[in-house]
Amino acid sequence: GLIYVAGRQRTAEKESGAALRERDRQFRWLVAGVTDYALFMLDQNGMVASWNAGAERIKGYTAEEIVGRHFSEFYTPDDRKSGLPNRALSIAAATGRFEAEAWRVRKDGSLFWANAVIAAIHDEVGNIIGFAKITRDITERRYAQAAQARAPQPLAQAQEMEALGPLTAAHATQ
Repeated sequence: GLIYVAGRQRTAEKESGAALRERDRQFRWLVAGVTDYALFMLDQNGMVASWNAGAERIKGYTAEEIVGRHFSEFYTPDDRKSGLPNRALSIAAATGRFEAEAWRVRKDGSLFWANAVIAAIHDEVGNIIGFAKITRDITERRYAQAAQARAPQPLAQAQEMEALGPLTAAHATQ
């Protein structure tokens, strides 16, 4: 009876292994197909370990060009000088996550306003084995918010006109 149970258990393990591999394959396809977000992995030292289509679209590097290089290449020279990339990894390692909005650099040298999240990835015993990095290009949103902040607000304008009304009337009667 024991041999039969062990055999069934092995079959169940193989089936669950196959199901896991299939889910993993589907997840990799999902990540690879996402183009609105740069989704990629870093090793413990901040070296790019994987790269998706969104990362290529947003940052301008192909996987062949960037995998194996340090993620600090996406930071401005000032941010690199100040040690920001390594500080971001240290914070993610200590707290599990780092998030920021800041200027980032594309392969061609142009800047974009990024929302970036770095999440620590742990193995089953809790050791950090790398980081997941998610970056969105939110440049258009930043410019739209800046334009909205500069645009006169209709209500504020109406209140200003109301406040000026009595002043101009008083001035005209003098």
